[in-house]
Amino acid sequence: MKLDKYTIVIVFFVLLILPIKVAATDGNTATDSHGEKSHYTLEVMDHPVKEDGGHSAHGHINLGEELPLYSCIPFACMLLSIALLPLVAGTFWHHHFGKVSAFWAASLTIPFVFIYKGLAVYEILHIILADYVPFIILLWALFTVSGGILLRGTLRGSPLVNTIIILIGTILASWMGTTGAAMLLIRPFLRANAHRKNKTFMVVFFIFLVANIGGSLTPLGDPPLFLGFLHGVSFFWTFKILPHMLLAAGILLGVYFCLDTYFYKKEGAKAPDDGEKKPLRLAGTYNFLFLGGIVGAVLMSGVADLGEVSTFGVHRAVQDWLRDGLLVIFGIGSLLATPRILREENEFSWFPIIEVAYLFIGIFVTMIPCLLLLKAGPNGAFAFLINAVKEPIHYFWVTGLLSAFLDNAPTYLTFFNTALGSFYAGMTEAQAVPLLMTEKAIYLQAISTGAVFFGACSYIGNAPNFMVRSIASEAGTAMPSFFGYIFKYSLIFLIPTFVVVSLIFF
Repeated sequence: MKLDKYTIVIVFFVLLILPIKVAATDGNTATDSHGEKSHYTLEVMDHPVKEDGGHSAHGHINLGEELPLYSCIPFACMLLSIALLPLVAGTFWHHHFGKVSAFWAASLTIPFVFIYKGLAVYEILHIILADYVPFIILLWALFTVSGGILLRGTLRGSPLVNTIIILIGTILASWMGTTGAAMLLIRPFLRANAHRKNKTFMVVFFIFLVANIGGSLTPLGDPPLFLGFLHGVSFFWTFKILPHMLLAAGILLGVYFCLDTYFYKKEGAKAPDDGEKKPLRLAGTYNFLFLGGIVGAVLMSGVADLGEVSTFGVHRAVQDWLRDGLLVIFGIGSLLATPRILREENEFSWFPIIEVAYLFIGIFVTMIPCLLLLKAGPNGAFAFLINAVKEPIHYFWVTGLLSAFLDNAPTYLTFFNTALGSFYAGMTEAQAVPLLMTEKAIYLQAISTGAVFFGACSYIGNAPNFMVRSIASEAGTAMPSFFGYIFKYSLIFLIPTFVVVSLIFF
């Protein structure tokens, strides 16, 4: 197919960020702000060693122990901008949301680098190269490939049909990821309900189940579970939270069916008569090969060990860069293999992924202090929160509520390590994790379900949430504002569901 200018820009972007600079890995081994082992080689020459423990014996600052709570203000302002500007200055936001994101990122970056110099540069580069880049490459690949799969035929949304579509997506999410399942099904779901008047709640429940709760059963489903897999949690251990997932999904599906039935009857909805009903069939099925390649590449990055390389001083595993490169190849392969007319028929556009890319770079950069404070545990400004987490129900709610607004992967890892330290202090991770999976399984279940389930509570709780919202808005569905989503849907439907889950299981 012929590539348009937006395709060229995006392909150029993902290719630009892939070059790898190989370097020696003889630096001091440490644990970075995201809980991953890295070779920490950047020295901070401007800060002498203190006797109070604020710096390590090697002169490195533990930023999480030094940063004040008000360092999280740019992150809060970023969230408020996403929440309020579309309401009070919609036209400005539509044309300048990228500039707003850049402004708040700069408001954190400039003073951060001025005060902490090389250490701050490292943290910023790390979150961009080790978190944001793979995050956006994976989303771009899944978005591109799924956009080449088209469901043709007559499919009209009714309460039963819609519930079945959401159920299928919920099942698929654990095996192809919440992003993959959501991107695959959201367009057919919207087209099936094009004749319906009340569609907002449909998309919200789609986000609840397909883009979040459905990804609970395997490490492929959601990033925090994949991170647990990398740290020794066995692949099929997450099936232990199948009862939790079935309960939450069952409640929400039941509520959805009742709501859809009510509005269906109230609207007197009738499917338009388009003449002869056409059988359902998939076009662009070769894109499932690319989709399978994406899932395989993600799984490979979790089991292979090919050593490390350094890019601008940030050390990453070779298999992670290999995965990112393969994802780019699969995305470009899908673009070249899929006829333009098929994507046009699928109402495919680049705006949703561009919007996510612009907004989430601001979110990732401004949340650096929040993640560092979390990692500092009882020695940081979040000590009051970390010290309060003792029982399984605490782990469920605190992990969950933080995951609703922060990156749920490092939040998961923070409380994963908190549990290991509480119960198996002095043991190596290899010794402690099997015991956590068996003797203290209820704590790991609480952390896992909290991190995955609560991602549904806000648009930024999990990556596909924002993309589904953007695709639905482009298709003409009136989506709630940031706070509207939370107050009209999350607090009313999700939180009571999670209360039931916590009372029964924790």
